[in-house]
Amino acid sequence: MSRHLFYAITLIGTGMFLASSAEAVTAARCEDRGANCIGTCADYTGGAGDVRGRQNVCMRACDRQTTRCLIRAHADVERWLRERQ
Repeated sequence: MSRHLFYAITLIGTGMFLASSAEAVTAARCEDRGANCIGTCADYTGGAGDVRGRQNVCMRACDRQTTRCLIRAHADVERWLRERQ
């Protein structure tokens, strides 16, 4: 009997975990990806000017990538909520 109770509790816990908001997971993943992108940006001039004719291109590219990811994550959550109703 205790084995069945254990399986029931495990199944309920797994269901609650999977049914939790997917937005937090996806948004956190977007933020992590953005932080990793910014970590690869090297500022050769220390903010004093441009390098090879470009100024902070890497940071702008990382910001665009993170913004696109967050917009997509939010749209996925909105679509999921609409389909659930």
